Amino acid sequence: MPSESSQSLSQDASNRPEVPRGGAWTFVKNFARNPNQVGAVWPSSPGLVRQMVDWFDWDRARGVVEFGPGTGVFTEAIQSHLHDDAKFFAIERSPELAAITRARCPQVNVVEESAESVADLCRDNQIDQVHAIICGLPWASFPDSLQTSILEATLDVLAPGGQFATFAYWQGVVLPAGQRFSKKLRGAFTEVHRSPTVWRNMPPAFIYRCVKR
Repeated sequence: MPSESSQSLSQDASNRPEVPRGGAWTFVKNFARNPNQVGAVWPSSPGLVRQMVDWFDWDRARGVVEFGPGTGVFTEAIQSHLHDDAKFFAIERSPELAAITRARCPQVNVVEESAESVADLCRDNQIDQVHAIICGLPWASFPDSLQTSILEATLDVLAPGGQFATFAYWQGVVLPAGQRFSKKLRGAFTEVHRSPTVWRNMPPAFIYRCVKR
């Protein structure tokens, strides 16, 4: 996928989707209370949302899961791309952020659980195979054991050829946990690529795009 044009980037602020009332402040409060669960100080920008969501093969994806929707900016974009026959749910541990995502996307089932439980949640939502996982989890804040357990759970439910995308902040990449996670991804997936940097995100971020074979 080509990088965004400078014109598109300059329009990010004017095209920024509205966060439900109190959503951005709730995001900040959740970060202050639980930095290991939220991992960001502000919701993702429209540019990062596009880079994440546009990469997926939405014509093929019938089972779709989102990890860590936060205020629902990715959830909203996913909804607009879903195939008519697709099944989709999101997993969010924070009750406050889950409530904001539900308000923003009332048709989406937002489950207050850990992504480690994705297999059980897929059965609950009648999803036999997952073709796409969109992830907003703060991997660089996670200990080794949690990174491993969530990745293993991800691979267990992801179908052959399934796509997985998660973003990373550049300052987190230099942390030991961020470097460890990058190595784990390359050991878990046969294809791992980095997107161009989205500079107009706070903080700047890029996306790991992974495919299971």
